[in-house]
Amino acid sequence: MRADFVANVSHEMRSPLSSLLGFIETLRGPARDDPEATERFLGIMEAEAQRMTRLINDLLALSKVETEEHIRPENVIELGAVLRQVAATQSVRAKERRMKIDLNLPEGLPNVTGEADELTQVFQNLVVNAINYGRPESAIRVEVSLRSVIPGTDDPGIAVAVINQGDGIPPTEIPRLTERFYRADKGRSRKMGGTGLGLAIVKHIIARHRGYLDIESIPGEETSFTVYLPQSIG
Repeated sequence: MRADFVANVSHEMRSPLSSLLGFIETLRGPARDDPEATERFLGIMEAEAQRMTRLINDLLALSKVETEEHIRPENVIELGAVLRQVAATQSVRAKERRMKIDLNLPEGLPNVTGEADELTQVFQNLVVNAINYGRPESAIRVEVSLRSVIPGTDDPGIAVAVINQGDGIPPTEIPRLTERFYRADKGRSRKMGGTGLGLAIVKHIIARHRGYLDIESIPGEETSFTVYLPQSIG
């Protein structure tokens, strides 16, 4: 597993690095006195550098959450506030694709035990994925509901489903979606700036919160990622 991980990281880093080195060589040579080419190449170089930055940030986040996964969070969190913040933050991205985010929060939602920053990252990753892979001019639905028990436990909890309308995911791909660097649609993921680590981070954060992640998809119709979190006791 470690060898595979190192190989994957090396592959993901090699591509943007090769692009940067190639454009630097071109700017020092054939494009030295071409302002139009220089401007275009600098834009590409910036995008590649940003891609490397996202990858490094996700690697650091994944390492941190894996290290702390056995330590259960103790803070009491108002989940509704986290979801409202994520919806507001990502509404700009949604509008760029002529989409909207519909957040359905029931009244009197109980608190959960957790880390606000980590749960924000979970739902931000899921909403961003829903936008990137959703159909333009459709709605991203964030449906929140109470559950008497959450899967794998006898404890009551809260279910948060992030649902988009789009191409969907083939059933054979779903079990592997949370693997590090696994992409169901490799070309589209890279085009959208994905690192292949987002859902792996989601999985480990949910595990740390003693929750559960369920993924369902109807190809050609919709996909839902449902996060189950236990209620705060006391």
